[in-house]
Amino acid sequence: MNFPASKRIIARDISWLAFNERVLQEALDSENNPLIERLRFLGIFSSNMDEFFRVRYASMKRLAQMTDQKQERLGAMEPEQVLMEISEKVQVMQARSQEINDQLMQALSEHDIEIVNEKELTAGQQEYVRKFFIEKVSPTVFTLMLGQSQELPELRDKSIYLAIRMYVKQNPDEPRFALIEVPSEQVGRFVSLPRYGKQYVMYLEDVIRYNLEYILFIYNIDRIEAHTVKITRDAELDLDDDVSKSFLEKMTRSVKNRRSGDPVRFVYDKEIAEETLQYLVGEMDLDSYDSLIAGGRYHNKKDLIKFPNIGDKELEFESLPQLAHPDLDMDRSILEVLDTKDVLLFLPYHNFSYIIRTLREAAIDPEVRSIDITLYRMASDSRVISALVNAAKNGKEVTAVIELQARFDEANNIQWTEVLQSEGVNVIFGVQGLKVHSKVILITKEVQGKEQLYASVGTGNFNESTSKLYTDYHLLTADRRITKDVARVFDFLRNNYKVKKYRHLLVSPHDTRKGFIKLIEKEIENAKKGLSSGIKMKLNSLSDVKLIDKLYEASAYGVQVQMVIRGICSLVPGQKGMSENIEAISILDRFLEHSRLIIFENGGDPKYFLGSADWMPRNLDYRVEVTTPVYDEKVKRQLRDHFEIIWKDNVKSRWHNAELNNEYRQIRGPKIRSQYAMHDYVKKQLKLGK
Repeated sequence: MNFPASKRIIARDISWLAFNERVLQEALDSENNPLIERLRFLGIFSSNMDEFFRVRYASMKRLAQMTDQKQERLGAMEPEQVLMEISEKVQVMQARSQEINDQLMQALSEHDIEIVNEKELTAGQQEYVRKFFIEKVSPTVFTLMLGQSQELPELRDKSIYLAIRMYVKQNPDEPRFALIEVPSEQVGRFVSLPRYGKQYVMYLEDVIRYNLEYILFIYNIDRIEAHTVKITRDAELDLDDDVSKSFLEKMTRSVKNRRSGDPVRFVYDKEIAEETLQYLVGEMDLDSYDSLIAGGRYHNKKDLIKFPNIGDKELEFESLPQLAHPDLDMDRSILEVLDTKDVLLFLPYHNFSYIIRTLREAAIDPEVRSIDITLYRMASDSRVISALVNAAKNGKEVTAVIELQARFDEANNIQWTEVLQSEGVNVIFGVQGLKVHSKVILITKEVQGKEQLYASVGTGNFNESTSKLYTDYHLLTADRRITKDVARVFDFLRNNYKVKKYRHLLVSPHDTRKGFIKLIEKEIENAKKGLSSGIKMKLNSLSDVKLIDKLYEASAYGVQVQMVIRGICSLVPGQKGMSENIEAISILDRFLEHSRLIIFENGGDPKYFLGSADWMPRNLDYRVEVTTPVYDEKVKRQLRDHFEIIWKDNVKSRWHNAELNNEYRQIRGPKIRSQYAMHDYVKKQLKLGK
């Protein structure tokens, strides 16, 4: 490309901030989102920001400390420049989120839901709050007294703290400092008070504020101040090199050590006394790379995700029940269905229980010899695990490839590893230096002496909880072209030294990028010949420079590219001479768009692919990912219909552009909200039996 990186590439972290601004837009959308859901979007925004600082900001900070070299993937910016731009944007976003929070609190009041603090309680409420504190909160409260000779203890990055400055009557000129951890995980962040005309709710830290003199009763307090603070730490795991320890032991220790990761962000109540703030900043030894952010009275707004609906049902989204699949009956073998056709499960519109049923059927089928599965994130009460244990107890050879380094799920995965191993399941941890992110199942039967394979290749985790919130595909098939390659994937996971050749699947880190480049080049050839060409793609993120440049090349030759990219989009669409044939949108709504689909027109004989890989370096080079072609004509038609419905969205779609302004897409005609239209489509299929 003749265009410099500064014009061609948007730094992925800057693009991610634009994505989280879209989440913030959802908290403002009073026309389409009920009030409680808007609060929850504000909680999602906050949770996203926490993870961003724990992972991406921390990584950029390390990069800035190691090098000042401009990098193409950063849009030719130096890491230090990116950090400065992030900090500036975050300050603006933080202020905006506080304004939105205030608007939502006012809207709650208009629905007779009132947030009250410790100074606004009636006599009856005061009695209730004191009793609630003594019975529920007091046993979980830890008070850390700070002094000149005592080091500040490590603060947990998932917690919020009340920073206490108090003056005692014996020495009114010398402040004493303390920290109180708010035990929201044990008690819950929101305390509902007895209804009296309105429904009153308190933040847990305000309950503690009201009871400060009870907590610190041994001091003869003259006056006291309490402001919330919050630390965010680098979430990178450091694995030691002790060869005497198993990988499981190293991961367990590393997860525990994460609590003391370097700080990368410190958020504080802007009303805090300067003396208290400087004391804490000095004690934590924060440096110039750390982001200090002045916020409002309340932090950890991620807890708003669990804000209780104590008002009318209309304050939440209407129910969109999961639907049955027309090809799968409760009293019919799923494996027998797959002998005759492929089946596409489209979550959350279809029910995830079909995956459970497939595993449970395999667990009791006398002809099934083995079950192989990759597990990245699992539900806390996983029926998938239960089905695998059932199969092992029935004498099946069960192998689970568990990714212990699934970020923030490490502890959960360690726990499930121990459960599976104790029940006789063979657990392996994948490939050194790679994360196993693929979503595949392989079931092997022996029928009259012949091997019969069944597979599931998907875009999302085998997780019952997220299956109700994320849009994902799972392709169930007995097509030998696919199942034989899935078997090769599991052979590679067992024997990492043997690099397999795949005839149909695109598998990272071996050939996913190379395979997609070849498919894009075919579209370029077809465009040159005047044949039908075009690319339709739906991904979570797009940041791989090589693939972006290849898409620019395709655009230059007239290949029309339509992209639905939910999150990071480092490609700059719609630029004359570079990307005028590329359109890119993002869809954000009640479900998290997580399915990945790519369609190549291929001269009039379209090729369809779905899988676990986004077009990012980490997915293409540092993970085991599986993308499958789709061969079943009926499934192809469904996928085409799905993309067309999404592309027509004129309610929840925004443009990706160079300005990163998240402009809503204007399309004339009736309103089409794609997630609701998709539910109607799946319901119609069920009704017609298609």
